[in-house]
Amino acid sequence: MYESIAVVGATGAVGTLILELLEKRNFPFRTIKFLASKRSAGKELLFRGKTYTIEELTPDSFVGVQLAIASTPDETARDFVPEAVKRGTLVIDESGYWRMNPDVPLVIPEVNAADIKKATKGIISSPNCSTTQLVVAVKPLHDFGRVRRIVVSTYQAVSGAGLVGTRDLEGGTRAKLEGNNYQYECFPHPIAFNCIPQIGSVKEKGYTSEELKLLYETRKILGDDSIKVCPTAVRVPVANCHSESILVETERKITVEKARELFAGMDGVVVMDDMLKKEYPLPHFCTGRDEVFVGRIREDLSLENGLAFWCVSDNLRKGAATNAVQIAELVVNGL
Repeated sequence: MYESIAVVGATGAVGTLILELLEKRNFPFRTIKFLASKRSAGKELLFRGKTYTIEELTPDSFVGVQLAIASTPDETARDFVPEAVKRGTLVIDESGYWRMNPDVPLVIPEVNAADIKKATKGIISSPNCSTTQLVVAVKPLHDFGRVRRIVVSTYQAVSGAGLVGTRDLEGGTRAKLEGNNYQYECFPHPIAFNCIPQIGSVKEKGYTSEELKLLYETRKILGDDSIKVCPTAVRVPVANCHSESILVETERKITVEKARELFAGMDGVVVMDDMLKKEYPLPHFCTGRDEVFVGRIREDLSLENGLAFWCVSDNLRKGAATNAVQIAELVVNGL
């Protein structure tokens, strides 16, 4: 058991879920502190029946803290994580800043838990939410038939853009229905009754930063830089849960029946795949759940060794908070 832990970004959407999971899963510790920006410092929160005062995040916040779970913007993680490590704190970081650092393991417990042992620099990174559900679903197929190519289109909920994204969907929808104007805070175009085919900044060859995460993070987690990935990321007017249409091309043919068997045997995956009964993963059903759901499993009509399926997961839970807490549980259990 770690004597002292900290939660960084405790007041955000992901931070709030981290607190819920630490309490629900009875995470072991003797002392805990909650850290956030200067704006949130001084506020109180209730955790395990006790009231705590949120402290402002500073380098000295980590004196005596052995383990920190952090959900902050990249710029904040860039600055505070090295300071925490200097003070002897192991940081499980949700931001994107450290993910592709070669000295920092990028971990999904169901996929590459052993990489936690590579955390020699005091940092363990948790992947992007859309990458996490993709890799959890693809892992059993890769182990059986070696995935050579992935074509993935994501349909990402507004909760992935934070609380302001949720406000934009709710406020924009209400205004549209009432015939009023709405000033969007987060999105460059209306999200109500609309889809936006750009998430993140424009990078090389017309791909966005969000799309390239799907490429590079997938390769790093699976330990295979030869996997080809063609990603498209779209923001959709859904409150929570990211959906993905995934096509994989494998070296060894995988039938639909075998795919169902492989998915069913994978930790953290739930198969919902009965078209006749109209049973398949839906954001409405999957929100608040910690698993990755797959359905619409079918052979590709254009490739001999192609397999297509639909995947849905709660981006705030398995895509963020749950994955980080699972990593922390492995750490305290000595993996």
